[in-house]
Parts: sequence; C-alpha cells; structure tokens
Amino acid sequence: MSNTLKIALPKGSLQDPTIDLLKQAGYNVYMSDRGLRPDSDDGDLDIYLIRAQEIGRYLAQGFIDCGITGLDWASAHLDNLVDLAELPYSRSTVRPTKWVLVVPKDSPIQSVKDLEGKRIATEGVEITQNYLAKHGVTADVEYSWGATEVKVPDLVDAIVDVTETGSSLRANKLRIVDELLSSFPHFYSSKQAYADEWKRAKMERIVLMIQGALAARDKVGLKLNLPEKSWQ
Repeated sequence: MSNTLKIALPKGSLQDPTIDLLKQAGYNVYMSDRGLRPDSDDGDLDIYLIRAQEIGRYLAQGFIDCGITGLDWASAHLDNLVDLAELPYSRSTVRPTKWVLVVPKDSPIQSVKDLEGKRIATEGVEITQNYLAKHGVTADVEYSWGATEVKVPDLVDAIVDVTETGSSLRANKLRIVDELLSSFPHFYSSKQAYADEWKRAKMERIVLMIQGALAARDKVGLKLNLPEKSWQ
C-alpha cells in the first residue's frame, strides 16, 4: 500500500532506548516477548525489528523505507541513503558510541603503524579495514562474535571495540590507542522512499517529533499560581 511506511528499528542494545524515545515522541510501539514485527498505534507504520548492523544495507537496497541505525553501521551505504537527522542518544548515556583501537596496558603497540602484520578482532570488520587502509597498514582483521575484550593478548594482538565511557576497558586493564569513529544513531531514508511525496512528509513528521522529544530531555515545566494583581 502506498500509504504505509516500512520502518526499521534497531534490535539489540539500542532497542529499548529507541522504543522509549518513540514513546516520548508520541509513537507507542508494542512488543511481544519474541516478536520481530512490533505493532504501533500509528496505522501507517509497518515496523521491522532488525539488527542495527543490517538496517543500512536493507535501506540502500530499497527493501525498507526508513530506519534508525548508527552512523557506524550505515557508513558503508551512505551513497544510497538520505540522512534526515542525527539523533543524539545512545544505549545508556547521551554520549556518542565510539569505536576504539584497544590493546593491553603493557602492550608495545603505541599507534596504528604498530599494527602492521598483527591480528585484530572486532565486530566492525569493515570499519577497521577502512581505518587500516587510510593509514596504509596491512593487518589480519577477524570477525568477533562477542566477548571481544577477553581475546587480547592471548588470541589477538589488538581489538577494535565499542565504548561510551571507557570504564569497562579500564576495568579489564586495557588501553585505548586511537579512536576510529564517533557515532550517534541517525534517521535514514532510502532514496526511493524519499522520492515519494507521502512517505517523505511522513518521515519528516516523525523526525520532527523525535527531535522535539530529544530537545525536551533537559527541560522541565514549571507552573505557578499567582494573584491576579501580582502580574498586571
């Protein structure tokens, strides 16, 4: 149907903050325990719950009209997306997500140049490969299925991992060598959907409401009852 907007929400660590933000913006999203197709009180929305890593690809291919995912995961597809807004929220803080190059505290690696010929584990393989290519470094980058922090130094020489505060890294006696990318979620549209007048207007309204909810986070309402003569 032309008057249905297919929208992807990130499954995983951003799921609850995103659904909460949409609620504050006036869009109630209803989840079942195992359902990946949430419902909403807005009948125009057809909602998909998809891993953030995949949303950019599905948007670029035109399977989904719009979605919320991090700049980091969408970076490989930006030429085929329309970026409607950066949304400054994250998993647990208002800080951006940072992709950082990490080694043990006592590692001899001091810069990206020291990674030549080394082994790196990460969930962000493409992000890491682009970073190494930018610096002219050749290294073996392997995909990590999680628990990346425990892999250094016994299994790999370095990792590229996500952090907001760095506290977990410090607790595990790890040291940040460099920051690869700083990322907030963005609201992206496929180019096909953006060319549709109804879908574009619908997406712009959603973005406006979300931005209003974000702007209201640090504000409070104050109501005073004053005698009529005191303000005349």
